[in-house]
Amino acid sequence: MIRTLAATLALFAARAAVAEEAARPGIIPPPAAVSTGNLLQISLSLLLVLAAIIAVAWLLRRMNLTQAGSGNLLKVIGTVAIGQRERVTLIEVGETWLVVGVGPGQIRTLHTLSKIEGLEATSQPAAPPDNKFGRLLSALIKRPASDRKPDAS
Repeated sequence: MIRTLAATLALFAARAAVAEEAARPGIIPPPAAVSTGNLLQISLSLLLVLAAIIAVAWLLRRMNLTQAGSGNLLKVIGTVAIGQRERVTLIEVGETWLVVGVGPGQIRTLHTLSKIEGLEATSQPAAPPDNKFGRLLSALIKRPASDRKPDAS
């Protein structure tokens, strides 16, 4: 009797499992990996990160930490270009002035001076050399067309 009862229960459980399997659909579609809500959330997160990077860069530039940390030991008094890529620079270091030659890939000390108290760096550039061609060209451009010679061609 116990065996028949166990067999009946097993048969009933098997029928319930088959009925449950038949009731559910065969293929369940997976949830969408990318939806409009997900794209909106990703876009807003990206914009937030970019805004944070820009804000930090702006703050660092405003605080000017690179110059504040150096203690302003060096001061450029003046610079003169002597070629396309060569310059002579006057640098103040404490109570000493250094005349430095700067070229592509090299920097050399040309001369050392003691600081001159009365001399200040001028913000005005030196007068440009006389440019005869520029003066002639501007005079030709400013002259009225009736005064110009006709072309020989």
